Amino acid sequence: MEPESAVTTCYRHPKVESHVRCTRCDRFICPDCMREAAVGHQCVECVKEGARSVRQARTAFGGRISTVPAVTYVLIGLNVLAYLAQLARSSVTDRFEMLGAGLVGPDGGHYVWQALYPAGYHAEGLVDGEWYRLLTGAFLHLPPTEGTFGILHIVMNMVSLWNIGRVVEAQLGRARYITLYLLSALGSSVLVLLISPEDPTLGASGAIFGLGAAYYVMARRLGADMRAVNRFMVGLLLWLAVSAAVTSWEGHLGGLLAGGAVTAAYAYAPRDQRRTAVQAAACAGLLVLLVVLTVVKVSSLKSGMA
Repeated sequence: MEPESAVTTCYRHPKVESHVRCTRCDRFICPDCMREAAVGHQCVECVKEGARSVRQARTAFGGRISTVPAVTYVLIGLNVLAYLAQLARSSVTDRFEMLGAGLVGPDGGHYVWQALYPAGYHAEGLVDGEWYRLLTGAFLHLPPTEGTFGILHIVMNMVSLWNIGRVVEAQLGRARYITLYLLSALGSSVLVLLISPEDPTLGASGAIFGLGAAYYVMARRLGADMRAVNRFMVGLLLWLAVSAAVTSWEGHLGGLLAGGAVTAAYAYAPRDQRRTAVQAAACAGLLVLLVVLTVVKVSSLKSGMA
């Protein structure tokens, strides 16, 4: 009878002789499978399992920490791509800007909405089921030769988005940040619909006002020095008032209110296992409210009661 072999081999590479054991699972591992540990070496599988069990660092508002403002980059890119599409085809603006209710005449012209309209005319906007306008309008901007600002419209908005967006994204984490941005854009469009349904609007400024409100709420929650933050907020409110003559103050105010509400939910949710659920429920509640307001307003416009 032959004596039992005393040679030990790696559990992943049976043909490789090994005399080192993983300090977690006690299996033999070869040099290719060794990973430095605080004490001794660990195998590949134990290192992966340990990484999964380590608690990930979070921001003060529950988001995952990230050093690259990837969502802000993507949002700026989408705005620029939409602007290029507008320059390539002027019909993009009419098709996707925010509009609650309007009429298109037989000559292709755009006319003021009325619930009872002549033959040959057809409805456009949310009253015609174009609900996508609630968000697509937030990614469009004035063409170079139109409006008070022209090309400065997108330039100023993208500079503002870059300056404030990356700060807010770093504090909230990507998922909470994109939720905040979209709900702010939606809140902006809904207030326009409620107050000025016949006015076509476009631009990212409503969502950016939401980010401004978020910056203020977060600073207060974190106990930051409010002097600089208050100056920023005063400037934002002054711009809201001054720009009312040439831009949609309803859109700016709607974004500001929605962004403030979302961030308050982020900031003051309980800091325990319930936090994510409470934050998600608050965002869902705001979404439902905005949808209900939209449905009610659109129904009243169709019936001629608005």
